[in-house]
Amino acid sequence: MTTSQGYAHGKLGEHEVLRVGFGAMQLEHADPADAVTVLRRAVELGVDHIDTAQFYGTVNELIRTALHPYAHSLRIVTKVGAVSHPTERLVAAQKPAQLRASVEENLRTLGTEHLAVVNLRRADVPPGITVTGDQVVDLDSQLAELIALRDEGKIGGIGLSHVSLAQLRQALPAGIVCVQNLYNVLTRGQEDVLTECAEQGVAWVPYCPLGSAFDWLPNVTGNPVVTAHARRLAITPAQAGLAWLLGHSSATLLIPGTRNLAHLADNMAVARIELDREATTAFDALAQDATA
Repeated sequence: MTTSQGYAHGKLGEHEVLRVGFGAMQLEHADPADAVTVLRRAVELGVDHIDTAQFYGTVNELIRTALHPYAHSLRIVTKVGAVSHPTERLVAAQKPAQLRASVEENLRTLGTEHLAVVNLRRADVPPGITVTGDQVVDLDSQLAELIALRDEGKIGGIGLSHVSLAQLRQALPAGIVCVQNLYNVLTRGQEDVLTECAEQGVAWVPYCPLGSAFDWLPNVTGNPVVTAHARRLAITPAQAGLAWLLGHSSATLLIPGTRNLAHLADNMAVARIELDREATTAFDALAQDATA
């Protein structure tokens, strides 16, 4: 294992950011005071890229309480394409007018006039919500609405989430700055999308980077190969799995989430960890076919 200062930063559209940001979803179930403490500590540790969504309950309000007025260097990224529902956790909200309404609601709850990036979360296939009926909306119509919001200055960049290679290629003329898809050292069904992102200068922001968000996903931190090399390198299994992602592609930006200050510090340290050749080779061999 080595450390490298130059390894620590990457590009999110026109912005340089630390390659390890913060995913705020887990704060939905945190004590509000603890959530505020974690958010403030994240920024103290150098986080300049926070991922959130209006449909994460009160998370936007917690971010506003903790960090408003926002530092000029802080990039707040949100997602649209779904909304909270009283009887189901989430339902699709894919229509262009719904995307606009979601952007406006994110702006309101975050207390800002501009979002660095808005990711369009498509819902064509599982896992998660899938569209039916009038929620089946063509991608070009959605992109047109997001382009209009960008032209109005309400969003800076357009991202995609849960998309195929064909959808990414269809969307590229709109000026896509990042893609969020399911991907980790054990679940690599999206390698073709990652390759395209790297070739096109689009940031790759994998969700479920440790496989722990869904019961049906293999858990990276419980894998014996990962744990053995982590022990050898004197790092945690989570750090090992996250470091592999950074080393696998220079296009990768991470947004691990936590409610724990110690885990937060461990996650932030990953920005300067490079696995040695032995661990990298072993982790490379762990790929398994998966759909995402």
